Order: sequence, then structure tokens, then C-alpha cells
Amino acid sequence: MNMKEEKWYKKKKFRRIVLGTVLLLLLGIGGYAFSIFKSFNSAIETMHQPIEKTNKRDNDISMQKQDPFSVLMLGVDETANNSGRTDTMILLTVNPKEESVKMLSIPRDTKTEIVGNGTVEKINHAYARGGVEMSIATVEHFLDMPIDYYVKINMEGFKDVIDALNGVTVVNDMDLTYKNDHFPKGEIELNGKKALVFSRIRYEDPRGDFGRQIRQKQIIQAILDKGTNLSSLLKIDDVLGKLGENIKTNFTLKEMLSIQKQYKSLNKNIEQIQFKDGNGGKEAGVWYYYPDETELSEIKQTLKGHLLLK
Repeated sequence: MNMKEEKWYKKKKFRRIVLGTVLLLLLGIGGYAFSIFKSFNSAIETMHQPIEKTNKRDNDISMQKQDPFSVLMLGVDETANNSGRTDTMILLTVNPKEESVKMLSIPRDTKTEIVGNGTVEKINHAYARGGVEMSIATVEHFLDMPIDYYVKINMEGFKDVIDALNGVTVVNDMDLTYKNDHFPKGEIELNGKKALVFSRIRYEDPRGDFGRQIRQKQIIQAILDKGTNLSSLLKIDDVLGKLGENIKTNFTLKEMLSIQKQYKSLNKNIEQIQFKDGNGGKEAGVWYYYPDETELSEIKQTLKGHLLLK
């Protein structure tokens, strides 16, 4: 072999090594992407739990046409031996053309009619009496508006999602202590167990249920922020698995992809609405929250107007 042939052979060998290395990387990435795709599909299939469409809509809504829609988020304390109650009830109205979201936190102790059960009691009892369907029917009656979608989150199991993300970071606006757990004011790191405690504190906060709603929103936002970090992608299989186990929704995969594609900028324009003018009191030893009727009427009109309803 002369020098020219040897040089050509070495160059060819080098190209084979480079191409082989690139091929292995592509195969590795491709295999990882396929694994993510399989995990994603599996998680969506596990999450998807359809229910009957609301009868408060005259016409079906369309994501493609950018029709406004509503979502009821239910944070549920649920175990294998206990159907649980809703610890959190958050209503979202989404208006794609206005690129806006309105978010209402419904106090869990609100006294109202539990539709389908024939009782008047705390609104968070609706889930224990009749699951997601009764919760939706009760909120629809309470706010006089349709609920198009729901997302149910098992709060007890959701701590596993946070642990799969190696914890979350929040900025605590108030020094709080609950039993053996202390949460100082300022930026704090939380694992799944502590995040669950942090999100549930109520009586130790002078703001009561409203303070807890603020912390729950912080935890949800922290999970979303952490989940979009590159380092979290390495644990995507674990995260997707935990999400599939602890979330149920009637959103289809097509609708989720449509929201991600068309409405991903909406989270920059979220208006938080709260009940401020109501009061509380006890009946037969049970504490209730009584919304101010004028404020409730204004909230109804605001939300219905956002959905372009009369």
C-alpha cells in the first residue's frame, strides 16, 4: 500500500468511525424518543376518563375554531380505601381569541346545593357523594355556567410527581409552621411530602383557605416550571408514569395537542379571581362559607361573559 492509498484508507476509516458514532447517537436518541412516545401514550390512555357532555351547552365547542371553554380542576384526597373529598376546586375559563384565562378558586366550605344528592352542604362534599360527575353538576349549578372539561388530581399521590422531579422551589410569602414542619419566609426547596403539607396548611395561616389557594397555585406553577427544564427530561418516564397514575381527565390526546399548539401563550395572561366579600359561620357545629350574593352574581357574569355566554 503506497502513501496515497494509506492516506485514503485512514480517511475512509475515520469517516466510518464518525458515521458509526453519529449513527449510535441517533439510534440512542431515537430509542429514547420512542420510549418517551410510548410512555406519553400510555400515560394519556391511563389519564383519559370521559364523562357525559354538559347539558348547559346548546352547541358543541371546537378547539379548532378557538371556541372559549371551561375547565374544572379538582384536587382530591383519595386513597385505595377512601373515595375522598375535593381539597381544591379551581375553575378556569379560557378565551383563545382574547388570549386570556380567568381562574376562580372556589372555597371548599362553600354552602350550596349538592346536585343529584338532594342535600345542601359543603361544596367539596359533592365528590364524596357522586364523584367527578356530581362535582361538575354542583359547580355548574352554583355558577350557572357549563363545565366543558375537568382535570382530577390525586393530591396524596401527586407528591410522587414532585419527587420524580427531584423536588420544587417556591417563594413563601409568610413564615409558617405545621406540627414538625417549618416553612420560613423566602425561597424554599420542597420534596413531595413537604410540598403536600405546604399546600394544605389552612388554620395556621390568618388568610385561611385563601392563603392555602395561593400556596397550591405556587406548587402547580413550580411543577410546570421544573417540568420544562432540560434536566427533568432525563426523568420523563418516571414523571409521565406518576402523572398517569394520579391524574384523570376527559381531555383527549388531540385536544391536549391542540391546546399545546394553539394556546401555549395563554399562561402569560391569567387573571385570578377570588371570593372576598363573603363570611363564615357554624351550623350544628359545622363551619360554612357563605358567599356574598352580589359578589357571586358579578363573578358569574364575568365568567359567562368570558365564555361569550349570555
